[in-house]
Amino acid sequence: MELKPGYKQTELGVIPEGWDVRKLPDLSWFQEGPGLRNWQFTASGMKVINVTNLENGILNLDRTDRHISLDEFNRTYRHFAVEDADIVMASSGNSYSKTAIVRPQDLPLVMNTSVIRFRPAKGCDYGFLWALLNSPQFKQQIDLMITGGAQPNFGPYHLKRICVPFPPLPEQRAIAEALSDVDGLLGGLDRLIAKKRDLKQAAMQQLLTGQTRLPGFHGEWEAKRFGELTLPRRERVDPRRSGVLNFCVELEHIESGTGQLRGNAITNEHSSLKSVFCEGDVLFGKLRAYLRKYWLATKQGVCSTEIWVFTPNAGIVTSTYLYQLVRVDRFIEAASTAYGTHMPRSDWNVVKNYELRLPAIPEQTAIAEVLTAMDAELTALEQRREKTRALKQAMMQELLTGRTRLV
Repeated sequence: MELKPGYKQTELGVIPEGWDVRKLPDLSWFQEGPGLRNWQFTASGMKVINVTNLENGILNLDRTDRHISLDEFNRTYRHFAVEDADIVMASSGNSYSKTAIVRPQDLPLVMNTSVIRFRPAKGCDYGFLWALLNSPQFKQQIDLMITGGAQPNFGPYHLKRICVPFPPLPEQRAIAEALSDVDGLLGGLDRLIAKKRDLKQAAMQQLLTGQTRLPGFHGEWEAKRFGELTLPRRERVDPRRSGVLNFCVELEHIESGTGQLRGNAITNEHSSLKSVFCEGDVLFGKLRAYLRKYWLATKQGVCSTEIWVFTPNAGIVTSTYLYQLVRVDRFIEAASTAYGTHMPRSDWNVVKNYELRLPAIPEQTAIAEVLTAMDAELTALEQRREKTRALKQAMMQELLTGRTRLV
């Protein structure tokens, strides 16, 4: 195959002329944390970070509360102290290779063995190194060398073997700037989504309790118990025999906290008894670990028996209003009262007695319309964020390999 002008063939494939193939140690200094043991941890002293602290590109120091004594730190572990602007990476667990940037307010800190820190070497731009460490190409090479099954992990031995296409410094900076612009857009979307979620929660609290009334509605709300609004459907089927209900929803299909379905919920291959649901039913996770998994059914189907199917009591409550009710924190708290020890499940005998005040149907409809519109706005923003993330991944693939050049 003939090469395009300005490109050359290397062991990593075709890259631009003027680029080199370099091993990671030529681009970055890195250091793995020490193997601290549980008996070394103390209630105060030098804060220790591990993989759980790395969250959305920054350190969340509220996730753990582990320290080692200052005496032990000064005596043995001073050279593992994290510094401002270090790039830290998880090197074990299911979230291996996630990264964060250390900020001045995070310090002082020391690493544990599951964390590796990086600093750019001379001739390597900081932003370029950050982009490289977060790139699909980097993770793909890690995946080829990864060790461990249930607990995958990697270390300096693997990092020393990673090879990357390496452009001159001016082009590194241009690539880093372009990707940083997309990061800025993603950060803005994240903040906007968080703000809209807070507004939605506040609106639910105000509108579903009657603290705030929509214009044109007056009159007292009626005291009700949840069991008067709905009863769980009891119908069960064996989908292997029914042959018609081929739309199946499992707990993993429902995205926690959003009410959105994710993944492929359509299948003809079911191996266990399922609950039947109809359009307009409200699905709600029974297991205490999945109380924020809920979905307003838009079609008929079957679901796991670990999901409650709530059918609204016609003339008392609308399906859209019932769906908003089960998302309120106060209802979630009531549903958290559970029975069973291995996999605790919500107790219907408790949930059915959950007390609330209910408006008339017209006001329910108006409230649900307001909250549904807020849900739709959030969904649109989340879809935009996902498209932007996909765009960033494509940009990284193009820019970090030299397939697309920045002029």
